[in-house]
Amino acid sequence: MHKGHLSATDAGFLYMETPEMPMHIGALYLLKPPARGVENYAAEYRAMIESRLHTAPLFTHKLANMPFDLANPVWIEDDDIDLDYHIRQVTLTKPGTMEQLEKLVGRLHSSLLDRSRPLWEFFVIDGLQNGDLAFYSKVHHAALDGAAGMQLTMALLDTTEVPRDVGAPPPRPRKSQYQLGIGELLWSATTNALSQYAKLASVAPKAAQAAIDAYRAKDAEGKWGFEKFRGAFAAAPKTHINVSITNQRAFGSKQLSLAEVKAVGKAVGATVNDTVMALCSGALLRYFKDYNETIDKSLIAAVPISIRPEGDTSQNNQVTMLPVSLHSDIKDPLERLRAIRKSSNRMKDLGSKAKGLGAIDLPSIGAPWLMTGLVTLYGRSNLADTLPPVANVAISNVPGPNYPLYMTGAMLRSMFPVSIPTHGIGCNITVQSYNGHLDFGITACRRAMPDAKRLADYLGDALAELKAAVADMPPPETRPEAKEEKAAAKPPPKRSRKGEGSRLHS
Repeated sequence: MHKGHLSATDAGFLYMETPEMPMHIGALYLLKPPARGVENYAAEYRAMIESRLHTAPLFTHKLANMPFDLANPVWIEDDDIDLDYHIRQVTLTKPGTMEQLEKLVGRLHSSLLDRSRPLWEFFVIDGLQNGDLAFYSKVHHAALDGAAGMQLTMALLDTTEVPRDVGAPPPRPRKSQYQLGIGELLWSATTNALSQYAKLASVAPKAAQAAIDAYRAKDAEGKWGFEKFRGAFAAAPKTHINVSITNQRAFGSKQLSLAEVKAVGKAVGATVNDTVMALCSGALLRYFKDYNETIDKSLIAAVPISIRPEGDTSQNNQVTMLPVSLHSDIKDPLERLRAIRKSSNRMKDLGSKAKGLGAIDLPSIGAPWLMTGLVTLYGRSNLADTLPPVANVAISNVPGPNYPLYMTGAMLRSMFPVSIPTHGIGCNITVQSYNGHLDFGITACRRAMPDAKRLADYLGDALAELKAAVADMPPPETRPEAKEEKAAAKPPPKRSRKGEGSRLHS
């Protein structure tokens, strides 16, 4: 018995995958060793995961393809999980530096996951010169997005050194049949397609009306929706990282104080997410300057916007990508942050119109052939080397817990995300908030950006620049954002009763 077809969005990550473009996401954790030592830690961690396999479908479900790839695959339960394959131990060679660890993560992140098994791999890493442990995970993006990934992380970690009891798994009989039959798969594909068409017919009018309303609506600044759409989807400038990529990855990490980032944003009325975008903009400016690369207009970031309805905790993908200007053409760092805040707000407004549309599932008959063919054609034709990029870099901010977590008794010091560069966008910057700091992970094509660590280090310089600019700011009441708030708080002019009466009787 299968557990359901992949949605169009989830399956899209399978069809986009090529040897040059693996579509898995992951994380690098740094861990303070438990007091009992690390000699048996990998075995203890393996035992903990074995006891929690039933807590997340990801661990025990694999893909079953439709006959002739007629429709999206289905998830089926795998009753033959090989934990020795899925959980491995790696020891760094001496001296065991952070640079060595980051290079190891880049290499591990380069290889495709085995689709004949559940789509996850974990690595327990020792040998660091400071005595810490490290942990690297990778999970296929078809199985979960960033928000669902955080839910999975919370299910696997604990809030105390002593792992909690998650209960025994429910009993289940071992199947005599290893794979589903062709007839069962074809019947499943047919019924699923009919269900998709019926659902699409019911929601399409509402979705179309929502799009029309968003296109025609005016915002607080008096701009029409179509003006925002037209301005939002301009081509990005070409840089040396906006090319066709290889499967090799470079990785860099950087940890910044969440309190310092919040303080900088608060000074100009910006959110943490806005400030993260400004930090990335400042770091990218420094990085391209090292290459004497002149960029004649603003860099553009592709930013994921969640369209997951409130209360939805399903482990799947409900996200869309929207372009946000990084305003790198503005020299003053605070003015750049203010401009990013406005651009980000416009994109959030557009994204909010799509809330709940993540549950819409498009019919999948023929999708595997069509999408796989198009992605392969795009990669092999090297069109990304010649076409103007839709964005220069992908930037994502995933909120996490503001308290310490533990993994089999070892306390997490940091949680650095590891993500996906794509053809045309050779660098991905993802940040995870955790326990009072922001952990940045830079994942890049090693050919396009071999020095991802350099870009990561520039994030610290960009924060120092913003902090210095905030220290030199004029008094609060004279700042632009204070004038904006005052104007926004001003009540609308009173209407004439006479005028109202004449309109009512006209």
